[in-house]
Amino acid sequence: MIRHALSDTKIKAAKPRDKEYNLSDGDGLSLRIRPNGSKIWLFNYRRPITKKRTNLGLGSYPKVTLAKARSDAIEARELLSQNIDPKQHREEQQRQAVLAHANTLETVAREWLEVKKTKVTPDHAHKLFRSLELHIFPALGNKPLHMITAPGVIETLRPLAAKGSLETVKRVCQRLNEVMSYAVNTGKVAHNPLAKISDAFGNHTEKHMPTIKPEQLPEFMLALANASIKRVTHALIEWQLHTMTRPGEAAGARWEEIDRDKMLWVIPAERMKKKKPHTVPLSPHCIALLEKINDISGHREYIFPSDRNPHVHANTSTANVAIKRMGFHGKLVAHGLRALASTTLNEQGFDIELIESCLSHEDKNQVRSAYNRAEYIERRRKLMCWWSEYIIDAAKGDLSFAPHTKHLHLINQ
Repeated sequence: MIRHALSDTKIKAAKPRDKEYNLSDGDGLSLRIRPNGSKIWLFNYRRPITKKRTNLGLGSYPKVTLAKARSDAIEARELLSQNIDPKQHREEQQRQAVLAHANTLETVAREWLEVKKTKVTPDHAHKLFRSLELHIFPALGNKPLHMITAPGVIETLRPLAAKGSLETVKRVCQRLNEVMSYAVNTGKVAHNPLAKISDAFGNHTEKHMPTIKPEQLPEFMLALANASIKRVTHALIEWQLHTMTRPGEAAGARWEEIDRDKMLWVIPAERMKKKKPHTVPLSPHCIALLEKINDISGHREYIFPSDRNPHVHANTSTANVAIKRMGFHGKLVAHGLRALASTTLNEQGFDIELIESCLSHEDKNQVRSAYNRAEYIERRRKLMCWWSEYIIDAAKGDLSFAPHTKHLHLINQ
């Protein structure tokens, strides 16, 4: 048992001298009295590795009481019994505390975004982060990651859920979980406290992209032919419809991606949703469309340049806005043109895997996927030509561009 030498009475009675001096309490703990009258607690010990003596400051009296100083000294001795240097232990804790407060939710989310950008398209990455900026960062963005809790996030998302935006809530929860998983994997936090937060909200009713039925295609083509829209927008909608591509992929098409001799459009990996290149066999109508729009944008980088700034491509929402104004609000969106193609081709009995390949849906069978890329191109060309002819038949002459005769032989091959 340690025999303590100090008491509050002795400490209060200690007066400053010309030089500082120590009052020992025993077993390494002492109180240093300085000439200015301040009284500092010190714990003297031998460092586990070097065996050199050093002092660990425990604070000043009376802010740190005699009882607290003795308790801190006991903790230091317990660390020494485990060969842990108390001073290094404190410095590491302080370092971790600084890092923890520097690692706010928004800071770590931005780090995660840089990694995410290598896996998805820039537009998709922007949408992912934008949802966090809108719904999470205003309330929790500046909060240290180790202070983020499930109840706090759930409370933040409740107003959004109350509006009925359960699909948005689900997606935000998914993105937060990705951020937290990144934080765990990079050592910023020990565990992910948000793993089950989506369970706190009701189930959403999944809504598919609005689309039209195959028998409604003539009505759409007539509306497109009579629409009061710019030639580039008109051509963009037809291009997306014939190529079965996503709005962003179509709007961002570059002339350098087109091989007119082989009648192919090779979309690079960085522009694709799954970060894998996608080859689109071009039908005669697509080639004709390129020939007609060449006088507008052939000297530029993008096939469908922006009206305001021709040095960038048309906005990915351009087709959507036009379709809405054509009278299809709530009935069809640009992305729904892909669903229209899929439905039509499936009803016509085309090979399901071939359709999925044309839609650039990921094939989880990597061996088969490699085979598809190498062998399916000509089979896909016949499908794409059939689809273009189906669209032309539905248009009944209501087309902005007609296929050049030199390419017509490909349609019926």
